[in-house]
Amino acid sequence: MFSERRADERKSDARQLDTRLDVRPLDERKLAVLRAIVQDYVGTEEPVGSKALVERHNLGVSPATVRNDMATLEEDGYIHQPHTSAGRIPTDKGYRLFVDRLAEVKPMSAPERRAIRHFLDGAVDLDDVVARTVRLLAQLTRQVAVVQYPSLSRSTVRHVELVALAPAKVMLVLITNTGRVEQRMVDCPGTVGETVLAELRAKLNAHAGGQRLPDVPGLLEDLPAAFETADRPTVTTVLATLFETLAEQNEERIMLAGTANLTRFGHDFPLTIQPVLEALEEQVVLLRLLGETADAGMMVRIGHENEYEGLNSTSVVSVGYGSGDQSVAKLGVIGPTRMDYPGTMGAVRAVARYVGQILAES
Repeated sequence: MFSERRADERKSDARQLDTRLDVRPLDERKLAVLRAIVQDYVGTEEPVGSKALVERHNLGVSPATVRNDMATLEEDGYIHQPHTSAGRIPTDKGYRLFVDRLAEVKPMSAPERRAIRHFLDGAVDLDDVVARTVRLLAQLTRQVAVVQYPSLSRSTVRHVELVALAPAKVMLVLITNTGRVEQRMVDCPGTVGETVLAELRAKLNAHAGGQRLPDVPGLLEDLPAAFETADRPTVTTVLATLFETLAEQNEERIMLAGTANLTRFGHDFPLTIQPVLEALEEQVVLLRLLGETADAGMMVRIGHENEYEGLNSTSVVSVGYGSGDQSVAKLGVIGPTRMDYPGTMGAVRAVARYVGQILAES
């Protein structure tokens, strides 16, 4: 059953990969040559020649045939020659076809999976989960890692707690299904009895428990009418604080790690990494790169598929994570187009799966 599920995931990932570049199908022999060029270039950082391909890969054809296939690949725009007398390197179009035709995403080893689980299991709250996740992704992939906080627009209420701190002061605690905890102090218009507080707590959880956060105000707007007239000002004040908390937390948040990893790839960027660094400072740009939260499948954007010009020399690998079957946010990595795509995609997917399990168990 596990192997069948992994096979279904690979098919789903392949269907949902971003295919903006126009790619024409190749026969299996030319595709094998393209795969070999991509693998060698990613591994050696050097343009690849036909002689090296024949020596390193069992392609089953003569050097002359490989040269002819490379000429066809170059003519079709899958590879190009960076300068005279050099070998060939993949283009964005070549990387795209390579990714779309991946036989499988590289799985994490058992020790790697145990290390991921051990590292993430030590988190004490949601902020710690996000912080650990982004550091872990950066270490595993040696790229820039980006993790989006769970979107409140897709989160649900797990529990609302009310704690009396003084005769007219109450602490409101909102806990979501993703583990986010928000606390607010409420100054009430008069003394709040424990009976009223208990009744309000029960009604809040009965009406809002399990509901999406954006739907909560509409579900609770008539709640004051269920209380005695003398208690309604207190109920209204508590509700106002709760609604303000929901409104304040609607802004999407992200965390970034591993920017220093870009310095290892200086020669992969045409002129300078400055445009990339500037783009990484823009939260709106990063959120767009990760894609819509509702699209939980694996997404790979390569080079000029990225709308932001400063990131045209990079690739972005992202996937959704969440509690249960619902995606509540995205995580991913950004690096040069000369990227180990099978390994990166495997690491991103594995980490997303473990983060989802942690959220479900929290």
